[in-house]
Amino acid sequence: MIRICAGDPTDWLHRHRGKRPLFACILSFTETGLIPDISAAGMTTQARQYTALADAELLAAKPDYYPFSQGLTHQLTHRLPPLRAGVSPAIISRAILTQQAIPFRLFSTGLPDRLKAEHTPLPDGTDNRLMHPVIAKAIHHKQAMSLAQVTALLESGLRWGHQLAMQCKSSYLIVGECVVGGTTTAQAVLTALGYDVAGRMSSSHQHSNHCQKQAIVRQGLRRWQQQDSHYRLSGKNEPLQVIAQLGDPMQIVAAGMTIAASQQVGVLLAGGAQMLAVYKIAQALCTPPTTPAYADSKLTWNPEQVVVGTTRWVIEDATADTSAIARDIGATYIASEINFSQSRYFQLRAYERGFVKEGMGAGGCAIAAHLYKGWNGSQLRHAVESELKYAL
Repeated sequence: MIRICAGDPTDWLHRHRGKRPLFACILSFTETGLIPDISAAGMTTQARQYTALADAELLAAKPDYYPFSQGLTHQLTHRLPPLRAGVSPAIISRAILTQQAIPFRLFSTGLPDRLKAEHTPLPDGTDNRLMHPVIAKAIHHKQAMSLAQVTALLESGLRWGHQLAMQCKSSYLIVGECVVGGTTTAQAVLTALGYDVAGRMSSSHQHSNHCQKQAIVRQGLRRWQQQDSHYRLSGKNEPLQVIAQLGDPMQIVAAGMTIAASQQVGVLLAGGAQMLAVYKIAQALCTPPTTPAYADSKLTWNPEQVVVGTTRWVIEDATADTSAIARDIGATYIASEINFSQSRYFQLRAYERGFVKEGMGAGGCAIAAHLYKGWNGSQLRHAVESELKYAL
């Protein structure tokens, strides 16, 4: 049920078999996700503004929301956005979390509308000047965030990484995400950190939109180069500056959580290309010469405690190669062998045709379902189907 894609996860998997994890999902928004056709997580620009809101509400909906006369989504403030094919991966995560009683917590760094589900807003802390939602700008036109915003988000991630690790001392932490347009910002960040990932990034499209992504990344890099004499074509750019220029809020929060939590417990970064970027950011922040803003704190992590986990749909995407990216950055990379080819629901069978693939920590949750309670492929599919019938 678990495929090894890069590195050797044997010890990590052995340590965490039979353990009930804690799931943390970070919801963020970048205006890069509003670029026409950049993402399939919503058919229109307007729909994509509410994808994370709808996914979060679905994940957090109480069991007593299930009416027999109408679907679960009729009870939610934000409806799941229409997709060209498939259904939100939040259905997969919800099925596993609810049916295996895995605890979870939602974090939001700022979304286009009010999130009704219970969540923790970030950044948090003691400096009220920085305690405001962060909506990242479209990277091809403007700097994504200020350096002060990025630093505040990192501090929140570090603080929560420590706190969450304390809540799962004998187990591990799963870190998931929902960021529409996030594979594009991930590509921009990895490129600025010195990795040639063009043509290898996965996406929510059936066939990855590489030309569009690369054009946006090039525009963003050119804008940065014109504005900042410190930009390095070599790719050896300071990581916080990279995030501020080209990233999204989730990336730096997740990196902070990973750095702090890995010192105490195992961490499963639940996602494909986006979480590979998070892994690299964490690695860069902890690699000398250290980030100037944190020269005194000497950020350290335990990379042996960290794996990146996704779905086999991401791995088998013939138009991408995230396994090669994982090998390049030195990440241990695994995938759930989740399979919907025998599903009675056409929305789930669409995953087998390359639609959607991943999101809301679906791959990591599927890996956890096998590790914790030994679910096989049939059990996993039936669990998701039983959840889907209430959401239609």
